[in-house]
Amino acid sequence: MPGQRGPVPVPLHNGSRDLTLDILEALEENDPFQTQSQFPETPQAEIKAALDRLASRSMVEYDTQDREIVVLTAEGQQIADEGSHEYKVWKAVKASGKLSIKELPQKVAAESAKVGQGNAFKLKWIKKDGDSLVPIADSVQDVTRELLEHVATNAAFPDPKQLKDYQKRKLVATQKQIAYKVRKGPRWAKEIPVEVTDLTAEMLEDGSWQTANFKPYNFKALGANQNSGALHPLNKVREEFRKIFFNWDFIEMPTARFVDSGFWNFDALFVPQQHPARDLQDTFYVSDPPSSGPPGPDPIADAALDEMEADSATFSTSTSKSSKLDYAKYASDVRAVHETGAFGSIGYRYPYNEAETTRLVLRTHTTAVSTYCLHRLAANPRPARYFSIDRVFRNETVDATHLAEFHQIEGVIADYGLTLGGLMDFLASFFKKLGITNLRFKPAYNPYTEPSMEVFGFHAGLDKWVEIGNSGMFRPEMLLPMGLPEDLRVYGFGLSLERPTMIKYGVSNIRELLGHKVDLGFIESNAAVRLDKD
Repeated sequence: MPGQRGPVPVPLHNGSRDLTLDILEALEENDPFQTQSQFPETPQAEIKAALDRLASRSMVEYDTQDREIVVLTAEGQQIADEGSHEYKVWKAVKASGKLSIKELPQKVAAESAKVGQGNAFKLKWIKKDGDSLVPIADSVQDVTRELLEHVATNAAFPDPKQLKDYQKRKLVATQKQIAYKVRKGPRWAKEIPVEVTDLTAEMLEDGSWQTANFKPYNFKALGANQNSGALHPLNKVREEFRKIFFNWDFIEMPTARFVDSGFWNFDALFVPQQHPARDLQDTFYVSDPPSSGPPGPDPIADAALDEMEADSATFSTSTSKSSKLDYAKYASDVRAVHETGAFGSIGYRYPYNEAETTRLVLRTHTTAVSTYCLHRLAANPRPARYFSIDRVFRNETVDATHLAEFHQIEGVIADYGLTLGGLMDFLASFFKKLGITNLRFKPAYNPYTEPSMEVFGFHAGLDKWVEIGNSGMFRPEMLLPMGLPEDLRVYGFGLSLERPTMIKYGVSNIRELLGHKVDLGFIESNAAVRLDKD
Protein backbone atom coordinates (compact mmCIF):
# COMPACT_ATOMS: atom_id res chain seq x y z
CA MET A 1 0.00 0.00 0.00
CA PRO A 2 1.69 3.25 -1.08
CA GLY A 3 1.92 6.11 1.37
CA GLN A 4 -0.50 8.91 0.67
CA ARG A 5 -0.98 12.51 1.69
CA GLY A 6 -4.59 13.54 1.44
CA PRO A 7 -6.73 16.39 2.71
CA VAL A 8 -5.76 17.45 6.22
CA PRO A 9 -8.64 19.40 7.74
CA VAL A 10 -7.91 22.47 9.84
CA PRO A 11 -11.10 23.07 11.85
CA LEU A 12 -12.11 26.52 12.97
CA HIS A 13 -11.49 27.35 16.63
CA ASN A 14 -15.15 26.62 17.37
CA GLY A 15 -14.85 23.23 15.64
CA SER A 16 -17.66 23.92 13.20
CA ARG A 17 -15.95 24.09 9.79
CA ASP A 18 -12.85 23.04 7.86
CA LEU A 19 -10.87 26.28 7.47
CA THR A 20 -8.89 25.03 4.45
CA LEU A 21 -12.11 24.45 2.50
CA ASP A 22 -13.42 27.86 3.58
CA ILE A 23 -10.27 29.49 2.18
CA LEU A 24 -10.66 27.67 -1.14
CA GLU A 25 -14.32 28.71 -1.36
CA ALA A 26 -13.42 32.30 -0.54
CA LEU A 27 -10.81 32.32 -3.34
CA GLU A 28 -13.36 30.97 -5.79
CA GLU A 29 -15.50 34.05 -5.19
CA ASN A 30 -12.82 36.66 -4.45
CA ASP A 31 -9.25 36.37 -5.76
CA PRO A 32 -7.25 37.76 -4.03
CA PHE A 33 -8.64 38.51 -0.58
CA GLN A 34 -7.46 39.86 2.78
CA THR A 35 -7.79 37.48 5.72
CA GLN A 36 -8.60 40.22 8.24
CA SER A 37 -11.73 41.12 6.28
CA GLN A 38 -12.67 37.60 5.13
CA PHE A 39 -12.05 35.85 8.49
CA PRO A 40 -12.07 38.64 11.11
CA GLU A 41 -12.92 36.36 14.04
CA THR A 42 -10.50 33.53 13.24
CA PRO A 43 -7.23 33.43 15.23
CA GLN A 44 -4.14 34.25 13.20
CA ALA A 45 -2.39 30.98 14.14
CA GLU A 46 -5.23 28.89 12.67
CA ILE A 47 -5.26 30.92 9.44
CA LYS A 48 -1.47 30.52 9.11
CA ALA A 49 -1.70 26.74 9.62
CA ALA A 50 -4.39 26.40 6.94
CA LEU A 51 -2.54 28.60 4.46
CA ASP A 52 0.71 26.66 4.98
CA ARG A 53 -1.07 23.37 4.23
CA LEU A 54 -2.50 24.77 1.02
CA ALA A 55 0.71 26.56 0.02
CA SER A 56 2.74 23.35 0.47
CA ARG A 57 0.58 21.88 -2.31
CA SER A 58 0.97 25.04 -4.46
CA MET A 59 -2.80 25.52 -4.29
CA VAL A 60 -2.53 29.03 -2.87
CA GLU A 61 0.07 31.72 -2.48
CA TYR A 62 0.06 34.39 0.21
CA ASP A 63 1.93 37.44 1.44
CA THR A 64 2.30 38.34 5.11
CA GLN A 65 1.27 41.86 6.07
CA ASP A 66 2.26 43.25 9.47
CA ARG A 67 0.91 46.46 10.93
CA GLU A 68 0.57 48.09 14.31
CA ILE A 69 -3.00 48.73 15.43
CA VAL A 70 -4.45 50.68 18.34
CA VAL A 71 -6.81 48.85 20.71
CA LEU A 72 -8.83 50.07 23.67
CA THR A 73 -7.93 49.12 27.20
CA ALA A 74 -10.67 48.07 29.62
CA GLU A 75 -11.00 51.67 30.84
CA GLY A 76 -10.98 52.97 27.27
CA GLN A 77 -13.73 50.55 26.26
CA GLN A 78 -15.80 51.65 29.25
CA ILE A 79 -15.46 55.31 28.19
CA ALA A 80 -16.40 54.43 24.62
CA ASP A 81 -19.53 52.70 25.94
CA GLU A 82 -20.59 55.09 28.72
CA GLY A 83 -18.79 58.40 28.17
CA SER A 84 -15.69 60.05 29.57
CA HIS A 85 -15.12 60.78 33.26
CA GLU A 86 -15.49 64.53 32.71
CA TYR A 87 -18.73 64.00 30.78
CA LYS A 88 -20.19 61.95 33.61
CA VAL A 89 -19.28 64.68 36.11
CA TRP A 90 -20.81 67.43 33.92
CA LYS A 91 -23.93 65.36 33.33
CA ALA A 92 -24.42 64.79 37.09
CA VAL A 93 -23.88 68.49 37.89
CA LYS A 94 -26.14 69.55 35.01
CA ALA A 95 -28.91 67.24 36.18
CA SER A 96 -28.70 68.55 39.76
CA GLY A 97 -28.22 72.20 38.88
CA LYS A 98 -25.94 72.52 41.89
CA LEU A 99 -24.12 69.55 43.36
CA SER A 100 -22.08 69.33 46.56
CA ILE A 101 -18.47 68.18 46.00
CA LYS A 102 -18.93 65.60 48.79
CA GLU A 103 -22.00 64.15 47.04
CA LEU A 104 -20.29 63.83 43.65
CA PRO A 105 -18.78 60.32 44.27
CA GLN A 106 -22.30 59.12 45.11
CA LYS A 107 -23.62 60.32 41.74
CA VAL A 108 -20.74 58.96 39.64
CA ALA A 109 -18.05 56.37 40.33
CA ALA A 110 -15.23 57.42 42.68
CA GLU A 111 -12.66 57.18 39.86
CA SER A 112 -14.82 59.30 37.56
CA ALA A 113 -15.29 61.89 40.31
CA LYS A 114 -11.55 62.06 40.96
CA VAL A 115 -10.39 62.28 37.34
CA GLY A 116 -13.41 63.89 35.72
CA GLN A 117 -13.71 66.86 38.07
CA GLY A 118 -10.30 68.26 37.14
CA ASN A 119 -10.83 67.69 33.41
CA ALA A 120 -14.27 69.31 33.54
CA PHE A 121 -12.71 72.37 35.21
CA LYS A 122 -10.06 72.59 32.45
CA LEU A 123 -12.71 72.34 29.74
CA LYS A 124 -14.79 75.02 31.54
CA TRP A 125 -17.83 72.77 31.70
CA ILE A 126 -18.30 73.35 35.44
CA LYS A 127 -17.06 75.69 38.15
CA LYS A 128 -16.90 75.86 41.93
CA ASP A 129 -19.52 77.71 43.93
CA GLY A 130 -18.37 77.48 47.54
CA ASP A 131 -18.42 73.77 48.45
CA SER A 132 -20.54 72.90 45.43
CA LEU A 133 -20.23 72.51 41.68
CA VAL A 134 -22.42 74.31 39.16
CA PRO A 135 -22.58 73.88 35.37
CA ILE A 136 -21.21 76.49 32.99
CA ALA A 137 -21.90 74.90 29.60
CA ASP A 138 -25.43 74.07 28.55
CA SER A 139 -24.22 71.38 26.16
CA VAL A 140 -20.84 69.71 25.64
CA GLN A 141 -19.11 67.54 23.07
CA ASP A 142 -17.50 64.44 24.55
CA VAL A 143 -14.39 64.43 22.33
CA THR A 144 -12.68 61.69 24.34
CA ARG A 145 -15.55 59.29 23.80
CA GLU A 146 -15.79 60.15 20.10
CA LEU A 147 -12.08 59.55 19.57
CA LEU A 148 -12.20 56.20 21.38
CA GLU A 149 -15.22 55.13 19.34
CA HIS A 150 -13.22 56.03 16.21
CA VAL A 151 -10.31 53.91 17.49
CA ALA A 152 -12.63 50.98 18.24
CA THR A 153 -13.90 51.08 14.64
CA ASN A 154 -10.72 51.95 12.72
CA ALA A 155 -7.92 50.68 15.04
CA ALA A 156 -6.19 54.04 14.66
CA PHE A 157 -6.49 57.70 15.64
CA PRO A 158 -7.49 60.28 13.04
CA ASP A 159 -4.36 62.20 14.10
CA PRO A 160 -1.38 59.93 14.97
CA LYS A 161 -0.08 62.61 17.37
CA GLN A 162 -3.02 61.83 19.70
CA LEU A 163 -1.77 58.29 20.36
CA LYS A 164 0.94 59.22 22.88
CA ASP A 165 -1.42 61.25 25.05
CA TYR A 166 -4.03 58.50 25.22
CA GLN A 167 -1.37 55.89 25.96
CA LYS A 168 -0.23 57.98 28.94
CA ARG A 169 -3.83 58.04 30.15
CA LYS A 170 -3.88 54.23 29.75
CA LEU A 171 -6.97 54.36 27.56
CA VAL A 172 -5.36 52.67 24.54
CA ALA A 173 -2.51 50.33 23.76
CA THR A 174 -0.80 49.22 20.57
CA GLN A 175 -0.39 45.68 19.35
CA LYS A 176 0.94 43.97 16.27
CA GLN A 177 -1.61 42.62 13.80
CA ILE A 178 -0.59 39.96 11.29
CA ALA A 179 -2.79 39.46 8.25
CA TYR A 180 -2.37 37.72 4.90
CA LYS A 181 -3.15 38.55 1.30
CA VAL A 182 -4.19 35.25 -0.32
CA ARG A 183 -4.34 34.44 -4.05
CA LYS A 184 -4.70 31.34 -6.19
CA GLY A 185 -1.61 29.23 -6.70
CA PRO A 186 -0.45 27.36 -9.83
CA ARG A 187 -2.19 24.15 -8.67
CA TRP A 188 -5.33 25.74 -7.31
CA ALA A 189 -8.42 23.54 -7.02
CA LYS A 190 -11.61 23.60 -4.99
CA GLU A 191 -10.68 20.29 -3.36
CA ILE A 192 -7.40 19.10 -1.92
CA PRO A 193 -6.11 16.24 -4.11
CA VAL A 194 -4.64 13.02 -2.75
CA GLU A 195 -0.87 12.82 -3.27
CA VAL A 196 1.23 9.65 -3.33
CA THR A 197 4.31 9.87 -1.14
CA ASP A 198 5.97 6.46 -1.85
CA LEU A 199 6.85 4.65 -5.05
CA THR A 200 6.29 0.94 -4.37
CA ALA A 201 7.07 -2.29 -6.22
CA GLU A 202 3.34 -2.89 -6.73
CA MET A 203 2.97 0.46 -8.52
CA LEU A 204 5.84 -0.44 -10.83
CA GLU A 205 4.29 -3.83 -11.62
CA ASP A 206 0.76 -2.65 -12.37
CA GLY A 207 1.81 0.63 -14.04
CA SER A 208 -0.25 2.81 -11.71
CA TRP A 209 2.83 4.97 -11.07
CA GLN A 210 2.34 6.50 -14.54
CA THR A 211 -0.92 8.22 -13.55
CA ALA A 212 -0.28 8.67 -9.83
CA ASN A 213 -0.21 12.20 -8.40
CA PHE A 214 3.14 12.21 -6.58
CA LYS A 215 3.92 14.66 -3.81
CA PRO A 216 6.86 16.81 -4.98
CA TYR A 217 10.06 16.67 -2.93
CA ASN A 218 10.93 19.84 -1.04
CA PHE A 219 14.69 20.03 -1.28
CA LYS A 220 14.70 23.44 0.46
CA ALA A 221 13.03 22.20 3.62
CA LEU A 222 15.03 23.02 6.75
CA GLY A 223 15.58 20.59 9.57
CA ALA A 224 14.17 21.23 13.01
CA ASN A 225 16.16 23.49 15.33
CA GLN A 226 18.23 21.39 17.70
CA ASN A 227 18.37 23.94 20.53
CA SER A 228 22.04 23.21 21.01
CA GLY A 229 24.20 25.18 23.39
CA ALA A 230 26.23 28.17 22.25
CA LEU A 231 29.34 29.87 23.59
CA HIS A 232 28.88 33.43 24.77
CA PRO A 233 30.86 35.97 22.68
CA LEU A 234 32.93 36.79 25.78
CA ASN A 235 33.93 33.14 26.05
CA LYS A 236 34.89 33.04 22.35
CA VAL A 237 37.14 36.09 22.67
CA ARG A 238 38.48 34.81 26.00
CA GLU A 239 39.56 31.57 24.31
CA GLU A 240 41.44 33.53 21.64
CA PHE A 241 43.35 35.42 24.33
CA ARG A 242 44.16 32.16 26.15
CA LYS A 243 45.65 30.72 22.93
CA ILE A 244 47.93 33.77 22.59
CA PHE A 245 49.18 33.40 26.18
CA PHE A 246 49.63 29.62 25.99
CA ASN A 247 51.62 29.93 22.74
CA TRP A 248 54.04 32.17 24.65
CA ASP A 249 54.33 29.66 27.52
CA PHE A 250 52.33 31.69 30.05
CA ILE A 251 50.83 29.86 33.03
CA GLU A 252 47.16 30.50 33.79
CA MET A 253 46.67 31.62 37.38
CA PRO A 254 43.82 30.07 39.41
CA THR A 255 41.25 32.86 39.82
CA ALA A 256 38.25 31.11 41.40
CA ARG A 257 38.50 33.23 44.57
CA PHE A 258 36.13 36.17 43.95
CA VAL A 259 36.27 37.24 47.61
CA ASP A 260 39.68 38.25 48.92
CA SER A 261 41.14 40.10 51.87
CA GLY A 262 42.21 43.72 51.87
CA PHE A 263 45.78 42.49 52.33
CA TRP A 264 46.01 40.69 48.98
CA ASN A 265 43.74 43.12 47.12
CA PHE A 266 45.33 46.36 48.37
CA ASP A 267 48.06 46.27 51.04
CA ALA A 268 50.40 43.81 49.33
CA LEU A 269 50.16 45.96 46.18
CA PHE A 270 51.44 49.02 48.08
CA VAL A 271 48.02 50.69 47.88
CA PRO A 272 47.75 52.99 50.92
CA GLN A 273 44.86 52.40 53.30
CA GLN A 274 43.58 55.97 52.68
CA HIS A 275 43.45 55.48 48.90
CA PRO A 276 40.08 56.45 47.31
CA ALA A 277 39.85 53.04 45.64
CA ARG A 278 39.26 51.54 49.11
CA ASP A 279 36.22 53.71 49.81
CA LEU A 280 32.72 52.23 49.93
CA GLN A 281 31.70 54.12 46.81
CA ASP A 282 34.34 52.26 44.77
CA THR A 283 34.60 48.83 46.40
CA PHE A 284 32.12 46.15 47.47
CA TYR A 285 32.86 44.98 51.03
CA VAL A 286 31.48 41.70 52.37
CA SER A 287 29.29 42.01 55.48
CA ASP A 288 29.02 38.34 56.50
CA PRO A 289 31.66 37.36 57.40
CA PRO A 290 33.22 40.82 57.49
CA SER A 291 36.85 39.76 57.90
CA SER A 292 39.37 37.00 57.29
CA GLY A 293 42.34 35.60 59.18
CA PRO A 294 45.97 36.64 58.57
CA PRO A 295 47.59 35.97 55.16
CA GLY A 296 48.37 32.32 54.55
CA PRO A 297 48.73 29.64 51.87
CA ASP A 298 45.88 28.60 49.56
CA PRO A 299 46.28 24.81 49.09
CA ILE A 300 43.80 24.63 46.20
CA ALA A 301 45.54 27.42 44.27
CA ASP A 302 48.98 25.96 45.04
CA ALA A 303 47.96 22.53 43.73
CA ALA A 304 46.63 24.05 40.51
CA LEU A 305 49.81 26.08 40.02
CA ASP A 306 52.02 23.04 40.69
CA GLU A 307 50.18 21.10 37.99
CA MET A 308 50.43 23.90 35.39
CA GLU A 309 54.06 24.70 36.20
CA ALA A 310 54.96 21.05 35.66
CA ASP A 311 53.72 21.34 32.06
CA SER A 312 55.53 24.64 31.40
CA ALA A 313 58.74 24.65 29.41
CA THR A 314 60.00 27.62 31.44
CA PHE A 315 59.38 26.06 34.86
CA SER A 316 60.25 22.47 33.98
CA THR A 317 63.88 23.47 33.26
CA SER A 318 64.40 24.84 36.77
CA THR A 319 66.39 22.59 39.12
CA SER A 320 66.39 24.88 42.16
CA LYS A 321 64.65 23.74 45.31
CA SER A 322 61.87 25.80 46.82
CA SER A 323 62.17 27.21 50.32
CA LYS A 324 59.32 27.51 52.79
CA LEU A 325 57.34 30.73 52.67
CA ASP A 326 56.98 32.78 55.85
CA TYR A 327 53.63 34.54 55.57
CA ALA A 328 53.93 36.22 58.99
CA LYS A 329 57.21 37.87 57.99
CA TYR A 330 55.72 38.87 54.63
CA ALA A 331 52.77 40.59 56.36
CA SER A 332 55.17 42.31 58.77
CA ASP A 333 57.38 43.57 55.92
CA VAL A 334 54.32 44.89 54.03
CA ARG A 335 53.29 46.79 57.15
CA ALA A 336 56.79 48.22 57.55
CA VAL A 337 57.03 49.43 53.96
CA HIS A 338 53.68 51.24 54.40
CA GLU A 339 54.13 52.61 57.91
CA THR A 340 57.81 53.49 58.35
CA GLY A 341 59.44 52.65 55.03
CA ALA A 342 61.72 49.71 54.22
CA PHE A 343 63.86 48.20 51.46
CA GLY A 344 65.18 51.62 50.49
CA SER A 345 61.73 53.28 50.40
CA ILE A 346 60.48 55.94 52.83
CA GLY A 347 56.98 54.43 52.60
CA TYR A 348 53.75 56.34 53.10
CA ARG A 349 54.41 57.00 56.82
CA TYR A 350 50.91 56.67 58.25
CA PRO A 351 49.46 54.55 61.10
CA TYR A 352 48.91 51.12 59.51
CA ASN A 353 45.60 49.53 60.57
CA GLU A 354 45.65 45.71 60.78
CA ALA A 355 41.84 45.62 60.70
CA GLU A 356 41.91 46.98 57.16
CA THR A 357 44.09 44.09 55.99
CA THR A 358 41.52 41.46 57.02
CA ARG A 359 38.40 43.18 55.59
CA LEU A 360 36.82 40.94 52.97
CA VAL A 361 36.11 42.51 49.56
CA LEU A 362 34.86 41.42 46.18
CA ARG A 363 38.18 41.65 44.37
CA THR A 364 38.54 44.87 42.39
CA HIS A 365 41.23 43.43 40.09
CA THR A 366 42.89 40.09 39.36
CA THR A 367 46.21 41.65 40.40
CA ALA A 368 45.31 40.29 43.85
CA VAL A 369 45.88 36.82 42.38
CA SER A 370 49.07 37.95 40.64
CA THR A 371 50.39 39.14 44.01
CA TYR A 372 49.79 35.73 45.57
CA CYS A 373 51.58 33.99 42.68
CA LEU A 374 54.56 36.35 42.80
CA HIS A 375 54.94 35.82 46.55
CA ARG A 376 54.82 32.10 45.91
CA LEU A 377 57.56 32.59 43.29
CA ALA A 378 59.82 33.99 46.05
CA ALA A 379 60.21 30.43 47.40
CA ASN A 380 62.19 29.62 44.25
CA PRO A 381 62.94 32.85 42.30
CA ARG A 382 63.23 32.30 38.55
CA PRO A 383 61.83 33.69 35.29
CA ALA A 384 58.08 33.19 35.09
CA ARG A 385 55.06 34.19 32.99
CA TYR A 386 51.55 34.26 34.40
CA PHE A 387 48.18 35.37 33.05
CA SER A 388 44.56 35.39 34.12
CA ILE A 389 41.17 36.24 32.57
CA ASP A 390 38.36 36.46 35.07
CA ARG A 391 35.67 38.55 36.69
CA VAL A 392 36.29 41.58 38.92
CA PHE A 393 33.87 43.86 40.77
CA ARG A 394 33.70 47.62 41.26
CA ASN A 395 31.02 49.83 42.71
CA GLU A 396 30.40 51.81 39.53
CA THR A 397 27.30 53.42 38.04
CA VAL A 398 25.93 51.17 35.30
CA ASP A 399 25.72 52.78 31.85
CA ALA A 400 26.35 51.87 28.21
CA THR A 401 30.10 51.33 28.78
CA HIS A 402 30.36 50.42 32.50
CA LEU A 403 29.13 47.57 34.66
CA ALA A 404 29.58 46.81 38.34
CA GLU A 405 31.27 43.57 37.27
CA PHE A 406 33.45 42.92 34.23
CA HIS A 407 36.33 40.71 33.07
CA GLN A 408 39.97 41.67 33.37
CA ILE A 409 42.79 40.24 31.27
CA GLU A 410 46.11 40.41 33.10
CA GLY A 411 49.62 39.34 32.23
CA VAL A 412 52.71 39.19 34.48
CA ILE A 413 56.30 38.55 33.33
CA ALA A 414 59.13 38.10 35.85
CA ASP A 415 62.74 37.97 34.67
CA TYR A 416 66.19 39.42 35.30
CA GLY A 417 67.30 42.63 33.62
CA LEU A 418 63.89 43.74 32.36
CA THR A 419 63.56 47.33 31.12
CA LEU A 420 60.73 49.67 30.19
CA GLY A 421 61.74 49.45 26.53
CA GLY A 422 61.35 45.69 26.71
CA LEU A 423 57.83 46.12 28.07
CA MET A 424 56.91 48.44 25.19
CA ASP A 425 58.32 45.95 22.68
CA PHE A 426 56.40 43.08 24.26
CA LEU A 427 53.14 45.07 24.24
CA ALA A 428 53.67 45.86 20.54
CA SER A 429 53.99 42.11 19.84
CA PHE A 430 51.02 41.28 22.06
CA PHE A 431 48.62 43.78 20.49
CA LYS A 432 49.80 42.83 17.01
CA LYS A 433 48.27 39.43 17.72
CA LEU A 434 44.98 41.29 18.23
CA GLY A 435 45.29 43.08 14.90
CA ILE A 436 46.38 46.39 16.49
CA THR A 437 49.72 47.59 15.14
CA ASN A 438 49.69 51.35 15.76
CA LEU A 439 50.35 52.00 19.47
CA ARG A 440 51.00 55.02 21.64
CA PHE A 441 52.12 55.06 25.28
CA LYS A 442 51.13 57.71 27.81
CA PRO A 443 52.69 58.09 31.28
CA ALA A 444 50.24 57.19 34.05
CA TYR A 445 50.08 56.57 37.79
CA ASN A 446 49.39 53.31 39.61
CA PRO A 447 50.24 52.74 43.29
CA TYR A 448 51.95 49.44 42.55
CA THR A 449 53.78 50.15 39.24
CA GLU A 450 56.49 52.69 38.45
CA PRO A 451 56.94 53.61 35.68
CA SER A 452 53.32 53.17 34.51
CA MET A 453 51.88 53.56 31.02
CA GLU A 454 48.46 53.72 29.47
CA VAL A 455 48.35 52.02 26.07
CA PHE A 456 46.41 53.60 23.19
CA GLY A 457 45.65 52.08 19.80
CA PHE A 458 44.27 53.69 16.68
CA HIS A 459 40.80 52.34 15.89
CA ALA A 460 40.25 52.64 12.14
CA GLY A 461 36.49 52.10 12.42
CA LEU A 462 36.08 54.91 14.97
CA ASP A 463 38.86 56.96 13.32
CA LYS A 464 40.36 57.90 16.68
CA TRP A 465 42.82 56.77 19.35
CA VAL A 466 41.23 54.65 22.10
CA GLU A 467 42.68 53.39 25.38
CA ILE A 468 43.19 49.65 25.10
CA GLY A 469 45.19 48.77 28.20
CA ASN A 470 47.34 49.70 31.19
CA SER A 471 50.84 48.58 32.02
CA GLY A 472 53.93 49.17 34.13
CA MET A 473 56.78 47.65 36.12
CA PHE A 474 55.92 46.53 39.63
CA ARG A 475 57.46 48.71 42.34
CA PRO A 476 60.24 47.44 44.66
CA GLU A 477 57.91 48.28 47.59
CA MET A 478 55.65 45.51 46.31
CA LEU A 479 58.25 42.92 45.22
CA LEU A 480 60.98 43.12 47.87
CA PRO A 481 58.73 42.40 50.90
CA MET A 482 57.81 39.15 49.12
CA GLY A 483 61.44 38.04 49.27
CA LEU A 484 62.15 38.32 45.54
CA PRO A 485 65.74 39.28 44.52
CA GLU A 486 66.40 42.96 43.80
CA ASP A 487 67.45 42.24 40.20
CA LEU A 488 64.28 40.26 39.40
CA ARG A 489 61.98 42.73 37.66
CA VAL A 490 58.31 42.18 36.87
CA TYR A 491 56.15 43.52 34.05
CA GLY A 492 52.42 43.89 34.59
CA PHE A 493 49.80 44.72 31.96
CA GLY A 494 46.06 44.42 31.64
CA LEU A 495 42.95 45.26 29.65
CA SER A 496 39.26 44.46 29.79
CA LEU A 497 37.74 41.51 27.96
CA GLU A 498 34.53 43.41 27.17
CA ARG A 499 36.05 46.21 25.05
CA PRO A 500 37.65 44.03 22.33
CA THR A 501 34.54 41.84 22.33
CA MET A 502 32.27 44.85 21.81
CA ILE A 503 34.49 46.06 18.95
CA LYS A 504 34.62 42.65 17.25
CA TYR A 505 30.87 42.02 17.50
CA GLY A 506 29.73 45.61 16.89
CA VAL A 507 28.05 45.99 20.29
CA SER A 508 27.61 49.59 21.44
CA ASN A 509 25.96 48.96 24.84
CA ILE A 510 27.81 46.71 27.28
CA ARG A 511 24.49 45.73 28.89
CA GLU A 512 23.60 43.90 25.66
CA LEU A 513 26.74 41.79 26.12
CA LEU A 514 26.57 40.92 29.81
CA GLY A 515 23.63 40.88 32.20
CA HIS A 516 19.89 40.30 32.16
CA LYS A 517 19.32 42.23 28.92
CA VAL A 518 21.36 39.83 26.78
CA ASP A 519 19.45 38.52 23.74
CA LEU A 520 19.85 34.73 23.54
CA GLY A 521 19.36 34.94 19.77
CA PHE A 522 22.44 37.17 19.62
CA ILE A 523 24.41 34.59 21.63
CA GLU A 524 23.34 31.67 19.42
CA SER A 525 23.77 33.36 16.03
CA ASN A 526 27.26 34.87 16.32
CA ALA A 527 30.14 33.00 14.78
CA ALA A 528 33.55 32.33 16.27
CA VAL A 529 35.99 35.24 16.33
CA ARG A 530 39.58 35.72 15.18
CA LEU A 531 41.26 38.61 16.93
CA ASP A 532 43.86 39.00 14.17
CA LYS A 533 41.19 39.18 11.43
CA ASP A 534 38.70 41.94 10.61
